Amino acid sequence: MKLTATKQLSDYLKKVTPFKAIKSPQKGWVRAIREGLGMSRRQLAARLGLSTSRIQRLEEDEVSGAVTVKNLRRTAEALDCVFVYAMIPRESIEATLDHQVREKATKYLANTSHSMALEDQALSDKANKAMLESISKQLLEKSRHSLWDE
Repeated sequence: MKLTATKQLSDYLKKVTPFKAIKSPQKGWVRAIREGLGMSRRQLAARLGLSTSRIQRLEEDEVSGAVTVKNLRRTAEALDCVFVYAMIPRESIEATLDHQVREKATKYLANTSHSMALEDQALSDKANKAMLESISKQLLEKSRHSLWDE
């Protein structure tokens, strides 16, 4: 079931991945669109039932990152826009999981190998690779929550 959910999420993310290259306008989306429409702050304020100074603050908050999703959604509606909010992973979900599994498995194997070496039972490189693959597989099959524990 978890694998199905991950696959569905991955398929969805493939569709939105091209958008991660989009940068916000320097003035922010609200101001850029408002000005593009030829709408004054006073006019947008009237549509939202806010003061002109509140619109200026909203535009400043967007640029600084202090604006809320709720305010952006509401403002987008007033500007006749569709509000889109997304988090797009730098890599695929599978690549991020694989990296984390490998890191966790490598740490576990290093601890185990150290103990085995102290007991003069060190594994060969080939055996180490096989063990790393086995540990990685086991970690993926267990609860993924444990992958993110320190």
